[in-house]
This record gives sequence, structure tokens and C-alpha cells, in this order.
Amino acid sequence: MDDRYHNMLRGMNLPRGLLAEFIGVFALMFITGGTVIVTGGDNLVAAALANGIIITVMIATLFHVSGAQFNPAVSIAVALLGKQSWSRCACFILAQVAGATFAAWLLWATLLGVMDAPTLGAGQDTLEHVGLTVGMFSDLDQLGVTDSGWRVMVLELIAAFFLMFVIMGVIVDRRSGHDTPVLMAIPVGLIVAADILCFGPLTGASMNPARSFGPALVLDYWHLQWAYWVGPILGAALAAWTYQALIGRSD
Repeated sequence: MDDRYHNMLRGMNLPRGLLAEFIGVFALMFITGGTVIVTGGDNLVAAALANGIIITVMIATLFHVSGAQFNPAVSIAVALLGKQSWSRCACFILAQVAGATFAAWLLWATLLGVMDAPTLGAGQDTLEHVGLTVGMFSDLDQLGVTDSGWRVMVLELIAAFFLMFVIMGVIVDRRSGHDTPVLMAIPVGLIVAADILCFGPLTGASMNPARSFGPALVLDYWHLQWAYWVGPILGAALAAWTYQALIGRSD
């Protein structure tokens, strides 16, 4: 596996990269959270399409500016590979979290109270949410289903593993032949959509700690937030190591 991706990141302008990461995650959070609100949170196919389409478009648009990481778990995995510095990784994570938080706040300010958004809780404790990543194993309202942090963590780990493994194959490892951002973006968007179709009902299919953190901060709802950080980070790191160790080495 060559160093072209590393060299590309090293040669990028950091302020522009931070802006690109902010905008990319802002778009991801606003489109996906907005889709949850306007569909009432009941249309899994709409959520999968919204996520897949917006991540595809943002990668194609901003790959040349920041590497289009758009995810703290991905940024950490890229740093673990030695493809970017830890200082750049930390700056990217701050930009990603800021983008998700600002988008969640705008959704809260503009749409809640106007549209019939999905809710959590009952009675006076009812909470309208702006795309919180909750599913069967993390929603306290699910009757007959045990609230399970370890299940959320493991399922998010697996979903993020699939995502990062695809990123390694089509973006980081340039032997794939996908030399244009559009060709790189399509497989990533497809795996995001596929992950949501499978894992969405179970965990909300975050795969992205920033995507989970933004609405949690705006709504002050922290239930199992740790699982939505630990799972994706471990999954992305494991995928990066597995690909580099078993597939990425030149024979």
C-alpha cells in the first residue's frame, strides 16, 4: 500500500481542511436528522438513502480539500495508520463535532414544534428529537427489549468496521484504481446505506461519534453515548489494521 494518501493529506491546507470537515459533517447531520424529522423516524429506506446520498456527494465534493474523513472514528483510524498527524486528527475531530452540533441546533431551532418529530419518553418526560441515534437496544421506550450498552457497542463496532474497510479499499489503498473522488465516494455511500438498512432498527446505525454527539448535546440526552464512541472507534481501528496487515502489504 503506497503513501499517496498520506502525502495528499500532508500537503493539504489545514484551515481549509477544517472548514471542509465542518461543512461535510454539518451536511450529514442536517440532511439525516432532517430526514428523521420529516418522516417521523419511521422510514428506514429514506434514512438509508439520505445518509448514503449525502456522504457520497460530500466525499466527491470535498475529498481534495480534507480527505473527506467526516467521522472521528475514521480520523483516528487514519492517524493510527500513520497517514496523518495526531494534531491534525484532533483538529478534524473538533471540526466534525462542531459541524454536527451546529446542524442539530439548527434543526432544533427551526423544525421542532412545527413538525411531528419522533419522540422519546412519555408524559412530561417526552422528548422530541433531532435525529438522535437510538434503536431497539438503546431506546428506553422499547417494550420487552432489554436496554443493552454492550450490544450497541458491538453492533456499532461491526457497522464501523464495514465502513472503514471499504474506505481502506477504495480511498486509502490507491491500488484500487479509483482515482477520482466520485468513484471513491460511491462505494462508501453504498456501505453507509447498507449499514443503516441492517443496523438502523437496532442501534440507529451511527458509525460516527460526531453524528451521535451533536443531537445528544443539543437535547442533553446522553443515554449510552459512550457506546456510540467506543464501538465505532474500535471498529474503524480494527478494520484499518486488518486491511493494512492482511491485504494492504505489497507482495
